[in-house]
Amino acid sequence: MKGIVFTEFLDLVEEKFGLEMVDKIISQSKLESEGIYTSIGTYSFSEMLQLLTNLSNNTGISTDDLLLVYAEHFFSVIETSYPGLLATYNDPIEMLASIENHIHVEVQKIYPDAELPTFIIEKQTENSLIMIYKSSRAMHHFGLGLMNKTFEHFNSTASIVLEKIKEDGTEVKFIVNKN
Repeated sequence: MKGIVFTEFLDLVEEKFGLEMVDKIISQSKLESEGIYTSIGTYSFSEMLQLLTNLSNNTGISTDDLLLVYAEHFFSVIETSYPGLLATYNDPIEMLASIENHIHVEVQKIYPDAELPTFIIEKQTENSLIMIYKSSRAMHHFGLGLMNKTFEHFNSTASIVLEKIKEDGTEVKFIVNKN
């Protein structure tokens, strides 16, 4: 998992819960990196899972809810760092439908060894989208948060239903209907 995901996560934890919480979740985890991350480094997903789990245990907030908030924070990083990518699109449905064939291609150019989830478009209309998310990391709520912020970015709203295809969350169907 790319280091930017870790550095931004710890920035969010510090912003929302304080530096003491950052130190606490790092010290409660058994991290090969010892909690020292660079945005261009690559780290084990197990480290993110430990940090998330420890944050959840310390705050009483579910990991899904933490991932949702984190995704919303991460979208602001995308807006700031890659405005040209977002400017390519005029509509949130169009942007979400292009995750696999455009956005992830661009991410791979910047981070060639990034391990990204797969998004398969099952059905797309002007105002709706059904897509399947597949990832061994089961971070579907991170994806949901990014989708929510995508609609907000375009001054639009949507109902987004998440249906687990596999109980462990490694395969999920998103049903998106633009309001």
